[in-house]
Amino acid sequence: MKTHTRVLVIGGGVVGCSVLYHLTKLGWSDVMLVERSELTSGSTWHAAGGFHTLNGDTNMAALQGYTIRLYKELEAITGLSCGLHHVGGITLADNPARFEQLKAERAKHRYMGLETEILGPAEIAKLTDGMVNLEGIIGALYDPLDGHLDPSGTTHAYAKAARMGGAEIVLHNRVLETNPHPEGWEVVTEKGTIIAEHLVNAGGLWAREIGAMAGVYLPLLPMAHQYLVTDDIPEIVNFLKSGREFPHVMDPGGESYLRQEGRGLCIGFYEKPCEPWSVDQTPWTFGHELLNEDWDKIEDSVAFAYRRFPVLERTGVKRVIHGPFTFAPDGNPLIGPVPGLRNYWSACAVMAGFSQGGGMGLALAQWMIQGEVERDPRGFDVARFGGWTSPGYTVPKVIENYQMRFSVSYPNEERPAARPFRTTPMFDIFDGMNAVWGQQYGLEVVNYHALPGEPRYETPSFKRSNAWGPTRAEVQAVRNTVGINEVQNFGKYRVTGPNARAWLDRIMAGAIPKPGRLSLTPMLAQSGKIIGDFTVSCLSNDDFQLTASYGAQGWHMRWFDQNIETGVHIENISDTRSGFQIAGPLARELLSRVTRADVSEQSFKFMDVKRMTVGMANCLVQRVSYTGDLGFEIFTDQMSVRHLWHTLWAAGQDLGLRPFGMRAMMSLRLDKWFGSWGREYSPDYTPAETGLDRFIRWGKGDFIGKAAALAEKANGPQRRLVSFIVEAADADVVAWEPIWLDGAVVGYCTSGGFSHWTGHSVALGFLPADRVQDGLACEIEILGERRPARVHLAPLWDGDGARMRG
Repeated sequence: MKTHTRVLVIGGGVVGCSVLYHLTKLGWSDVMLVERSELTSGSTWHAAGGFHTLNGDTNMAALQGYTIRLYKELEAITGLSCGLHHVGGITLADNPARFEQLKAERAKHRYMGLETEILGPAEIAKLTDGMVNLEGIIGALYDPLDGHLDPSGTTHAYAKAARMGGAEIVLHNRVLETNPHPEGWEVVTEKGTIIAEHLVNAGGLWAREIGAMAGVYLPLLPMAHQYLVTDDIPEIVNFLKSGREFPHVMDPGGESYLRQEGRGLCIGFYEKPCEPWSVDQTPWTFGHELLNEDWDKIEDSVAFAYRRFPVLERTGVKRVIHGPFTFAPDGNPLIGPVPGLRNYWSACAVMAGFSQGGGMGLALAQWMIQGEVERDPRGFDVARFGGWTSPGYTVPKVIENYQMRFSVSYPNEERPAARPFRTTPMFDIFDGMNAVWGQQYGLEVVNYHALPGEPRYETPSFKRSNAWGPTRAEVQAVRNTVGINEVQNFGKYRVTGPNARAWLDRIMAGAIPKPGRLSLTPMLAQSGKIIGDFTVSCLSNDDFQLTASYGAQGWHMRWFDQNIETGVHIENISDTRSGFQIAGPLARELLSRVTRADVSEQSFKFMDVKRMTVGMANCLVQRVSYTGDLGFEIFTDQMSVRHLWHTLWAAGQDLGLRPFGMRAMMSLRLDKWFGSWGREYSPDYTPAETGLDRFIRWGKGDFIGKAAALAEKANGPQRRLVSFIVEAADADVVAWEPIWLDGAVVGYCTSGGFSHWTGHSVALGFLPADRVQDGLACEIEILGERRPARVHLAPLWDGDGARMRG
């Protein structure tokens, strides 16, 4: 065993072996893996081995597609069999909402190049030879790429391919300690000490224990999962005799999945009475064991499955597989550089290892070697959970996710487990004003305020929900009088020091403002992709405030730390500085009533920032508003927030002051076609594609991503973000809907909704740059129905910005 390596991967499951292989594939051969037992020990060996592309996150779906295509490549490289069975998969819909979800997924697949189909009951019966009881079934989604494989053979194929690329694998070698080292990490194992420049935690069931050695809490939890393998079934034997294999069948309504296993069937369950396993610690002695059978917890699911698949009633059960595998609170993997630790990488909580393992290995290898991932990794980035997570949060969220794995996933759904958790000083006040709450990065945020007599609950739906009326009222208040909204859900950072300005000039692509002014700027990766859109407020030449997305704190702080320079100090003040934005034609009048400062148009210009006293609170006030209206952002310390609220609220009663939430905010920003982080602005896109290039200061010195941005500027983008008015019915664009032009899919939507001020259903999305033309007629597919739309480039309201800037 060597004692020094560039990368050490801890864990020999399918994910660890995939990471190892992809590191060699991308050019790093000085890599090794240590495993406490045998390869596949833990969760991999007892996995059901199914794979599919279906995923609500389009980047995850694409990486799952990569994973599936990779298996034949592995077989060709190694000569080993992965035991591939591409049999196709059918996901059943037993109610209209689930069928709408499947139609929405099919729409996404159109521009992803996935050849899925919507099936009717007759087509389902034909594909399954009538072995599915279609009572109550409306339709299904068919994916020809679905299938299953041999978990052990596949893992060993990854391992052999990695060895062929120069990797070393050491088995029966448990890690005892991981300690920071000047060269990276000192890893003490049973067979000796290894110095690794990079450390990858692919510990699977033991990822928490491995993380704890480095002082890292990884929010994941093992769950006990059970599936059954039947005796031979004559109908399956007939399938084999005809040269066919039975397709996968997912029955979300019955909480089950089913596939062929030899001459019988394998059926697994995501039952409601589920059980966490080893909540506090995974025993080091566990490995190739199974858990005791537990028929009680799957009794209802089994009974439902026997009704849905009557052949099960006529056969016996050959064996029961009951074993643990890990979930993160949202069910997605935990991948990437762990914030706060140099060269420590996570590759954990990949619960669908044979659907996602290849893609996650590729993503992590790209991140390590190239410095960024080809596709936006935010959906699986370990940094999406901050330091606020704890076992008390993780356990109920994982249980909820397991229980709802086969539930309909609605775009407006707010799941209730582990809430409320993180709240601001305004929580009880807004709660007393009929607030309907959402959650962002663990923080409770107001979505809207229910009208008197209406339920304080937004009905999950793919169509317009009961939030439509209250949201409309809040929008009208902002545009007609003045509205107030808490700004706690902004990420906020203080940058100070003698080199603060120079550092910001290098890390941001736009202009860094003079004292007393603001600027808007994208932040770019070396590839020129967008990794942040910021408001930069200059308080003095060595003191700045940055504001951005609250949910991107982990992502942004990690980037700042990775690029920090001497003479610069950066502090995350997101949870210590809060306040309110006031917006609408009477916003200036309201502010003037509560401060002695001059806030006139002449003294307090658009994009100014000033320190002033509001009531008794010392505040930082910015002349800007994401609503696109006349507005001010007023920041103060958390201890003064309630006083600031009472001051503004009392002064604004005769002005018609009204609180508004995030639903109204999203409608208001669409009036001006303002983009949003995570929707229009993300690492999938560039400034030229999205229009953020207008904020780049091309003439300044070098900045991160400048070379790539200049190259795109010279050549022009291949696609452009444009705005649409849609002739929608009772459902608006959410995201990822395909855009049709001349009978073909040419683009997709990034976000949309209803403009309550103008009365239009609207959308933002990408079209080929050479097709962009104001008034261009096209179609946008919403829930399987192609709706007429037209490009509308000018803002729907305040086109010249007179109100916003006035």
